[in-house]
Amino acid sequence: MNFSGKRIILGVCGSIAAYKAPLLAREIIKYGGEVRVVMTRAATKFVAPLTLQNLTKAPIIIEMFDSSIQSGGSWHIHLARECDAMIIAPTSAATLSRIATGLCDTALITTALSLPQSAPLLLAPAMDSEMWLHPATQRNAAQVQSDGAIVISPSDGDLASGFSGIGRLPDIDVLLAALSEALNLPKYQYKTPETFISDDSENRFAETSTRPLQETIENDKLNAELAFVEIKREYSAAQAERAHKTKNTTIEADFLKGKKIIITAGPTYEKIDDVRFIGNFSSGKMGFALAEVASNAGANVTLIAGPVQLSTPQGVRRIDVTSAAEMYAAVSYQFSQYDCAVFAAAVADFTPVNPTIGKIKKESISNEFDLRLEQTRDILAEMGKCKAAHQIIAGFALESENEINNGRKKLAAKNADLIIINSVNKHGSVFQSDENTITIISQSKPDRPLPRMSKKECAMEILRSIAELL
Repeated sequence: MNFSGKRIILGVCGSIAAYKAPLLAREIIKYGGEVRVVMTRAATKFVAPLTLQNLTKAPIIIEMFDSSIQSGGSWHIHLARECDAMIIAPTSAATLSRIATGLCDTALITTALSLPQSAPLLLAPAMDSEMWLHPATQRNAAQVQSDGAIVISPSDGDLASGFSGIGRLPDIDVLLAALSEALNLPKYQYKTPETFISDDSENRFAETSTRPLQETIENDKLNAELAFVEIKREYSAAQAERAHKTKNTTIEADFLKGKKIIITAGPTYEKIDDVRFIGNFSSGKMGFALAEVASNAGANVTLIAGPVQLSTPQGVRRIDVTSAAEMYAAVSYQFSQYDCAVFAAAVADFTPVNPTIGKIKKESISNEFDLRLEQTRDILAEMGKCKAAHQIIAGFALESENEINNGRKKLAAKNADLIIINSVNKHGSVFQSDENTITIISQSKPDRPLPRMSKKECAMEILRSIAELL
């Protein structure tokens, strides 16, 4: 493999696979090539531009109107005309769509569309399986190929989402072989659209590889693997995995496989009239995090959600309710069918006795308005009374003082197996936050105060404690 004298433009998009870009650039340079890098803004979230700049010894282009790259005339035209080939690795679904439609709204797309016909454009899509297999993505792939681009089919394997399937960015040697072949072909042999999903190109390129990827990684002073770990910390699945690894006890990834879990989340709204209600500031994020992590751990999850603006986690059955009475009815109707119930919802303690039909007119009441309230059904306590021997229930307690003592009282009074305590006095334990500071108490084990962490990490710790009891 020899890129001596070849000038290559490397495009980098916003994908977790962007951590491989320094490895690809390094190998092209090692084989004699010259590399210029053009990135999207999103790509800078996954790989540091300074890393690529130090490696290529050239400014990194991100913004179309950056004064540092305006060296006379139209920079993108000159850059494109001076290159021998351009490879975008990884290519995101958004970038693929932009190239297919000619939407020049980023420096990367402007450069790609400025390439002369003599310079091949290679695209290496990297995304989750569902995104790659979506008809829109496949149409875009077919379009760019018919326009003359070379599409390098993604590989099959573990994905950033935690699932496995087609969508991985191919290994560096596969990309290098594809680039080498494109530069040496007098005419490009394009694949038909039907071969995008399953073809033998990866095996063909892999067979021509001269340098194993492992050797590249081991000798790479850029230490791209460390950058990859840092990137993964921004992802919820990776955060849960990191919390999992900090534990002394090893639990399999599917530690809740086959278990049926019901989870409540969010606030409840108690109607005063048809336009007003009693509610609270719960976002539902903790309950939704529990549902997502439990589903990823193999559980069959039913999520009963109050009025929140959150997307349903993949694989989770969701039931929407509004009031405390509706939530109680939804839980009690099916509670006996489940192995575990986690009551993370902030259910209103009181509801109006006689809610008004229609809207209460301000003119119809005096300066003072008396509102009669009655207690709502205590869902945790009611389920604690009727739970079977094999069932585990967990509840939450938001406390402002004597947190542990009050939590233990609630544990006994509700006949719960676990109580998760939130303290309003601790930073990161408030409504709407993406983080939480909790203490897990149980009837049989020592209290477990935990440091502030993401709600997905909290969910992992809570579900680990539940798994030990199931």
